[in-house]
Amino acid sequence: MKLDVDVLRYLTKDDFRVLTAVEMGMRNHEIVPSELIGRIASLKHGGTYKVLKNLLKHKLVHHDSSKYDGFRLTYLGYDFLAIKTMVNRGVFTAVGRQIGVGKESDIFEVASEDGTVMAMKLHRLGRTSFRAVKSKRDYLRHRSSYNWLYLSRLAALKEFAFMKALEEHGFPVPNAVDSNRHCVVMSLIQGYPLVQVKQLQNPETVFETIIGLVVRLAEHGLIHCDFNEFNIMIDDDEKVTMIDFPQMVSVSHRNAQMYFDRDIECIYKFFGKRFNLSFEERSDDIDNSDVDPDESSRPSFSSIAKTSGFLDKELAASGFTRKDEDEIQKFIEGDVEEDDVSHSEHDSELYQTNIKGFDSLHLDQEEPTASCNEEDQLDENLQSSEADQSGDPEGQNSNNEMFQEEDDEQKGEEDDTELVKSLAKQRRRAMAAARKGHKNTASRNSYKDKGGKSSNNSKIQKQLSSW
Repeated sequence: MKLDVDVLRYLTKDDFRVLTAVEMGMRNHEIVPSELIGRIASLKHGGTYKVLKNLLKHKLVHHDSSKYDGFRLTYLGYDFLAIKTMVNRGVFTAVGRQIGVGKESDIFEVASEDGTVMAMKLHRLGRTSFRAVKSKRDYLRHRSSYNWLYLSRLAALKEFAFMKALEEHGFPVPNAVDSNRHCVVMSLIQGYPLVQVKQLQNPETVFETIIGLVVRLAEHGLIHCDFNEFNIMIDDDEKVTMIDFPQMVSVSHRNAQMYFDRDIECIYKFFGKRFNLSFEERSDDIDNSDVDPDESSRPSFSSIAKTSGFLDKELAASGFTRKDEDEIQKFIEGDVEEDDVSHSEHDSELYQTNIKGFDSLHLDQEEPTASCNEEDQLDENLQSSEADQSGDPEGQNSNNEMFQEEDDEQKGEEDDTELVKSLAKQRRRAMAAARKGHKNTASRNSYKDKGGKSSNNSKIQKQLSSW
């Protein structure tokens, strides 16, 4: 569908309000009912049907009355919403000619207020030439239902995020300016696609640069998955720039090695055919004579060490799992975890020694002695009573000693209770550390009392306490 921006200047606020209402209704409707559009738009004096008729004339919406009377957005209407938002933000003020067409997007020239020319990429998934998006791309992830406008929006968001991160890490990519819906605005590269280049002054240097980019991406945890002559730009100075990033995956992806080898094979195949490079002759400088020269010069996925960063984690690239994230955290915080392990081992040793001491203390208290029988206790009681009657000071001293022993026993029991409390506290801490913060999930209504047995028991207990 051709993008005719001349219509944009004649659209009113009500037109864009109804377009936005159709977009909001398409979140849970494939065909948005006309009544729902009127309720969402909420125009002051009505007239939603008249506005829809005007939008239908310019092919910004599509009418469908097979099951019920409703409308849906077209790509042209979605383009107008994105362009209107960019103009309101001040990103650009003019739209120029179309400079590129792909199976997933269209590219146009745009100009800002100060005359800076940029590139605007409009993602258009769902074309007849490329409808196997669900199997070829990972935009859906865990989602089961989709429409093409939503997939285009996800592709634009992913490409903008990858472009921004790669630029920050020094990769030769366009400068990401802004993104909205399925539209991405970036700097315009003054160059040509590599597929259009017939001659190069230094083809070997360009080849080494491109292969180095593939390897460097893998070292940062990413694989391009579509790294070929169509997605490489080269200028007059033979400076290389990468484009097209929505399909990037992590090196942890299950098919990562296949994607990496395919990217390498595309570059080798293109330079071998177009520029007649002989890779076997170029690999004679390698000192390893036992290895096949063609295999030794070609990078392998297993030989690449992921040591330059974790871009796949930062950007949540496809294939980067929670297990990989835990391993990265262990790698980053290795010293801290070693200290934590040593402290936990020390605490467990203290806990075990305290338990052993506590058990031995109770065993000593529970073992009965032969002297503590009932006859000895009766004799002692008789002697103490006689001493009290006669006023013998020795009996009083014995009574004082007996009272002191009882006080000592009470203090010992208090010490035992304190020891039990401290051990229980240490045990709770150890259990919490073992569970690693996982909490038992109770049911949603576990805190509610719905008049069952618990409520009846509580009422009976209250009555008994009042009596």
